[in-house]
Amino acid sequence: MSLFQNPFDSEARLEACPCGQHRSLFEHNAEVAAMQRQAELVTAADEEKRLTNAVDQAVVRAILPDDTTRRRVLHAIGAATLLGALEQVFPLATAREVFAQGKAGAIEKKDLKVGFIPITCATPIIMAHPMGFYSKHGLNVEVIKTAGWAVVRDKALNKEYDAAHMLSPMPLAITTGTGSNPIPYTMPAVENINGQAITLAMKHKDKRDPKDWKGFKFGVPFDYSMHNYLLRYYLAEHGIDPDTDVQIRSVPPPEMVANLRADNLDGFLAPDPVNQRAVYDGVGFIHILSKEIWDGHPCCAFAASQEFVTTMPNTYQALLKAIIEATAYATKPDNRKEIAAAIAPANYLNQPVTVVEQVLTGTFADGLGKVQKVPDRIDFAPFPWHSFAVWILTQMKRWGQLKGDINYKQVAEQVFLATDAAKLMKEVGLTPPSSTYASVKVMGKTFDPAKPDEYVSSFKIKRA
Repeated sequence: MSLFQNPFDSEARLEACPCGQHRSLFEHNAEVAAMQRQAELVTAADEEKRLTNAVDQAVVRAILPDDTTRRRVLHAIGAATLLGALEQVFPLATAREVFAQGKAGAIEKKDLKVGFIPITCATPIIMAHPMGFYSKHGLNVEVIKTAGWAVVRDKALNKEYDAAHMLSPMPLAITTGTGSNPIPYTMPAVENINGQAITLAMKHKDKRDPKDWKGFKFGVPFDYSMHNYLLRYYLAEHGIDPDTDVQIRSVPPPEMVANLRADNLDGFLAPDPVNQRAVYDGVGFIHILSKEIWDGHPCCAFAASQEFVTTMPNTYQALLKAIIEATAYATKPDNRKEIAAAIAPANYLNQPVTVVEQVLTGTFADGLGKVQKVPDRIDFAPFPWHSFAVWILTQMKRWGQLKGDINYKQVAEQVFLATDAAKLMKEVGLTPPSSTYASVKVMGKTFDPAKPDEYVSSFKIKRA
């Protein structure tokens, strides 16, 4: 019998396999490899139940050491009666709590390096440093400004970074081996939702119809980015083939405004504050916010290797909790100006506070002579919906990045750690959704995460 099996189950057996988690040596040998691969998928509820069963089992073994006797008692009086009788003579609830606290253990590694790109999408990861969220949880985190996403990916894979700010499609691409060697990667939390825009050079202010954009050169921050997929989606919905009618280039966010000014780009779908900086510098205008394409779409994420999550579970929990607490703080509009002042300096975003404030507060100049008020221009919601992951995978498939068949649900649930996020969201006063899948609308078209292949096939313009 496994140490964590329910001792009040009359069908359970007390005989243990070599590791104490299987009914026989055969089951042990058959399942060890699978257990190693799936260890990170144990839910918080499962873990609590396992710990409870471990305490209860120790007590039952002490009182009823003979398996046959225990089973006869359970058949005679039932589990509830036996449990009630035990609780009269032994403080089971207290023992469970003490055992659970002991299980949490000490932080395995306090000094951490976390890479980030200097954009407002990384707000929770960045602000957690100057505003003390990391130190509150016993961590000494060095947040390291990084030039581009390929550099972030490579440094994370080379273990120069313990964790990183990544684009939400990147852990999916890394795990599936799309654009790099396949390495199991995880996304425990979304950093931001919305927070992007299509910005065009000022010379195109009279070309607001995408049908007039043939021959344009666009920038996106990375091939595996929501920016790339949303731009392609937007263009294709307007009859523009993103692979033949325009050019789409990967440009690091810190270099986008300079490329727009130098006429190397006609526009970009970029993370903020890049769009607002183009307006501030007078070289571009905001054509459309990404929330107008898909309101509530994910953008960036907190990501870490599966190895980090499983070998340093206490460090991982502390780091994730610090980031989710920072996210909860950032969700409140009254805190946005304080946050803007904290993350604007040179060692973080290196932007004028005014630019960052306009993004975070949603009151901004659009470059066309108007002041817009869009409070949720960017927002912070950490829950990593599995349906987000499935949508991203459909777009990777649509544009030929993913080849062959793919188990969308399996990959989504392996990479996007919704259970971990939900548990910690509750602890900081946020309310996670009751489900991890939901239908959404992108430019009026409904996406059903239960039918990904049908969704891919429904598009007229595609490479799949």
